[in-house]
Amino acid sequence: MTRSQGRSSALPDEQAYRRSASKIGWQVMAVCAALFVVGGAVILAFVFWQTTPAQVNKAPQPGEIEVRLDPGELILAATLLATGAVLAAGLAARLIARRAVHPLDEAFRLQRRFVADVSHELRTPLAVIDARAQQLAALTPPGDARQSVLGELRQDARIMSEVIDAMLVSASGAAHGHGTAALADTIAAVAGDLGEVAKQFDVAVRHESAEVTVAMPVTVLRRCLVAVVDNAIDHSPEGTTVRISGVERGGEAVVTVRDEGDGIQGIAADRVFDRFAQGTAPETPRGAARTSRGIGLALVRELCAAHGGRVGVASSGPNGTVFEIVLPLAREGEAR
Repeated sequence: MTRSQGRSSALPDEQAYRRSASKIGWQVMAVCAALFVVGGAVILAFVFWQTTPAQVNKAPQPGEIEVRLDPGELILAATLLATGAVLAAGLAARLIARRAVHPLDEAFRLQRRFVADVSHELRTPLAVIDARAQQLAALTPPGDARQSVLGELRQDARIMSEVIDAMLVSASGAAHGHGTAALADTIAAVAGDLGEVAKQFDVAVRHESAEVTVAMPVTVLRRCLVAVVDNAIDHSPEGTTVRISGVERGGEAVVTVRDEGDGIQGIAADRVFDRFAQGTAPETPRGAARTSRGIGLALVRELCAAHGGRVGVASSGPNGTVFEIVLPLAREGEAR
């Protein structure tokens, strides 16, 4: 890898932090400029007041020293002084801001490196699992009911391999790939897989979807749906249902995931997609047994934004929470 390639891999993050530092610098410059304008206006008002005929012709009092100033030169000096002070304050603020956000930049780089290392290390054991499943399938007699389970196991291993590859792409900072996905098929697959997990906690997963194609690779769409549905299962009490629905609305595909929990608590609804943001842990059998790190939903937002979509909380309350994923439809003839 060349040096330029190494720098380009972290370019999006570096640009984000530089934009933040630059924004702080511009804000400080604006505040300083406003202060100088107000102060300059007061000074100029005083100077012009002193140049009125009544003040000019006023006889000096005993002990006073009279100083004559040219208003034009005073205005020029004040303007130059204010401009220099504003520029210096803005530059100093930008440097201080960049130094302040540098630890965040470094922490994010370390996180990316960790994700890349873990993803790389998982590829080999996952390939071994797939090979073992293939061997076991070859040893299982045709028509045996276990053949279908082994087929699903190999499919899960393939999906996991694709997820790991996608994580490596994200960790490297490379652009996300293009592709399309059949919404109904992907929703059905996610509902089937996570339905088996939810069944252990007496939670049902129901789904329905229009037959539309979205402009997002199948693997990425699956990652988004799994994260949101998995979160819904965590917040679902026993005997309730998680419902996944996909419709076409306004030239876009809209996926809603609805649970019947107690709603988002301990955090504002618009902050659940912030990285490492965590609300009150759900008091459900599955939610109490899991530890959330506040990363899954943040990744969903990043992936949706990277493919021209968006995700948000449509509603949340005592009767449950509804997440809404909006994705662009695939153009006709777009490669899958």
